[in-house]
Amino acid sequence: MRRTYLLLILTIGLTGCGVKSTTTVTVTKSSESEKPTVAFVSNNPDPFWSIVEAGCRKAESETGVHVIFRKPVSGDPAAQQEVLDSLVQRAVKAIAVSVSDPKNQTAYLNELAAKVPLLAVDNDAPASNRLCYIGTDNYSAGRAAGKLVKQAMPSGGVVALFVGQTESLNAHQRCQGVLDELADATAPADVSKLPALPTGAGQFGKYKLHKIFTDQPEGTTRAVQNSTDALLALKAEPNVCLVGLWAYNPPANLTAVKDAGLLGKVKIVGFDENPVTLQGIEDGHVFATVVQDPFNFGYESVKAMAGLAKGGKYLGGKLRAVPHRVITKSGGEGNITVAEYKAQEAKKAK
Repeated sequence: MRRTYLLLILTIGLTGCGVKSTTTVTVTKSSESEKPTVAFVSNNPDPFWSIVEAGCRKAESETGVHVIFRKPVSGDPAAQQEVLDSLVQRAVKAIAVSVSDPKNQTAYLNELAAKVPLLAVDNDAPASNRLCYIGTDNYSAGRAAGKLVKQAMPSGGVVALFVGQTESLNAHQRCQGVLDELADATAPADVSKLPALPTGAGQFGKYKLHKIFTDQPEGTTRAVQNSTDALLALKAEPNVCLVGLWAYNPPANLTAVKDAGLLGKVKIVGFDENPVTLQGIEDGHVFATVVQDPFNFGYESVKAMAGLAKGGKYLGGKLRAVPHRVITKSGGEGNITVAEYKAQEAKKAK
């Protein structure tokens, strides 16, 4: 199992939302079914979740619970709710879920939480009765991405943001964090209650926002086209930075930049550790990326659910932030290199 975890971490990329309403189911051996059962439900089938599952499996082996791990093939909230309903019927003892649409799923999540202990992981639903949120402080991570834009274009320039959809709280927080950092704005008192994102261009300090591009439900194909469209629209601009905020967005940005013959001219700032993004950093084609800790999303959520499954009460905090990191080509103060990142991830798998 240790080798499996390491392989997943070093070779599989990351985070966003998805397409139709089948589900992919991952379960452990039938002999495990005698143990208390808990469940983890993602909000899409991206390879990001394979790293999360590796963390779940490690915690499973340490806690004596059986984990059902499910990845809907769609980012559609209705598809996710079908999966959650089926788990309640199986009488699982606790559920961790990356919520697809926090605003519109809150009432449903409250019904669910009345039946089974519920945790939110990766994407929070702060108005719901979930016991806690385990994951990245996405607003702060968004500001970290904004700082990278400033480093890449210290004299200012034009920025385009790319994300799967802005309905997800984590996406909204990342976008707002980038924009607030570019504008040197004060952080809001409550990052779960943010203003509406701009729907077009805007000025943020010495940086001009071209547009926030979304790509769901198509995903990667649309993300590449969005990047190509942005480059065409901004071809007369001397300083341009593409900021990809879901795992597949930076590779899509890189594909478009390569196809346009603009490597070294257009800056790319990423989010998450897709292998293509990491290689782009080592090659000098991606300026930097902000990475989460999906392994520990899974590990910490199963550790918390194990106590609940065995009859305990949740006594932890409502927000359990898992720190982000920044990967650059040269590393240095406050940053790490790709090699350092891979070494850190390999240690977790042991």
